Amino acid sequence: MDAKNGLLHEQLKDAFAVQDSPIWKDTSTGEQCRGLETHVGGAAKLAEVTGSRAYHRFTGNQIAKVSQQLPEQYQQCERISLVSSFVCCLLTGAYAPIDYSDGSGMNLLDIRPTGHPKQPDERVWMKEALDYAGSDLAEKLGTPVPSFTTLPNTIAPYFSRYGFNPSCRIVAATGDNPSSLAALYIKEGDVGISLGSSDTVFVWLPEAKPGMFGHVFVNPVDTDAYMGLLCYSNGDMTRKKIRDKSAELRPLSATEEEERWHEFTQCLNNTPTGNRGNIGIYFLEEEIVPHAKCTMRRDAADVDVPEFPDRATEVRALIEGQIMAKRLHSERLGYQCGPGTRVLATGGGSKNQAILQVMADVFNTDVYTFSISESAAQGAAYRAMHGYARSQAPNPSTVSFQQVIQEASDTFQRAASPSPEAADLYVDLMKRYAAMEEVAASSLD
Repeated sequence: MDAKNGLLHEQLKDAFAVQDSPIWKDTSTGEQCRGLETHVGGAAKLAEVTGSRAYHRFTGNQIAKVSQQLPEQYQQCERISLVSSFVCCLLTGAYAPIDYSDGSGMNLLDIRPTGHPKQPDERVWMKEALDYAGSDLAEKLGTPVPSFTTLPNTIAPYFSRYGFNPSCRIVAATGDNPSSLAALYIKEGDVGISLGSSDTVFVWLPEAKPGMFGHVFVNPVDTDAYMGLLCYSNGDMTRKKIRDKSAELRPLSATEEEERWHEFTQCLNNTPTGNRGNIGIYFLEEEIVPHAKCTMRRDAADVDVPEFPDRATEVRALIEGQIMAKRLHSERLGYQCGPGTRVLATGGGSKNQAILQVMADVFNTDVYTFSISESAAQGAAYRAMHGYARSQAPNPSTVSFQQVIQEASDTFQRAASPSPEAADLYVDLMKRYAAMEEVAASSLD
């Protein structure tokens, strides 16, 4: 790449074997998911090794689709990058490795350390998964590296046009979710919840115990630990649909948006904790955890009802159901609520005090908010600091992420504490919600 030859998109327009890349909502790889799980010995085996059963959006299944349906383009391809590692390719002007953490979301990386004498935390590709996904795939992917690795190349001359120092070093890039975990300063005992267009839950795990739902990634800031990750399709868009139920469907001005959210918040504030025993599940979009698409409402007697008696009950049923799901699934991943635990909330929904109060009540612990909205970008900056500090140290293994960003915890402020009556109320409600979710999970069978 050379700044004299024009802009990046002009220089790279003929560089790709496949012109269009799928997005995370792609669900076209069902055949490849089933084929991969069968090839490696079942869904449980794939989850045990790679941290997840086969998911449509995961890179390994997307690669398998290309190799099977577009074999000529696959053979022409010299290198396969994640979006994260491709950013480093651009910045350095050379192929960049995939990092362990983002690589954990591919259904291809063995997340278990090899125990190699010189690098005990080393991770390698799962051979059986590579064999299914495509020929010569190990060579196309390259050797994965720890997420704090400083790459050998300095920044490409092209970027001098933006004022970068020619001696600028690049730390391996990772995905937005691992970087958000870094930004949230999550440590053992914490759970991070991002409320956005889709909702995400991050949990620091001391050991990997993958199951048939959710994901376990290599931790981006400590290769001896892991990151539990839960992704939900029904986030802010579903909250908006319930907010606007029975309202006129049209584009809203900023003032009208604010007014509708105010009404939504009033509904939460005007209904009691526990919603008088009414529970709802609103999987308006095809949900990931569990894999389901349905709407369910149950009254205090555990009887299915077509509608709740009023809008306020519906709104609280939605929010309590979404938060109970996050606690239920976090605990199944290995998270334990107890003294000293914290919920760290970020994303657009974390600006709503009433939602934060429900979160504190359901998790029965204090909720803290993050003062910076772009958590993934902030986490990337923290990781760059950590990677650079390691590269400058005589013994890099002694430089912990926590040491480098020790002042980051000051960016959190306590936003909500649990109500006294919440703990006892949600013991029963959580059990009832879990039973409802089992029924919901059969909606796509």
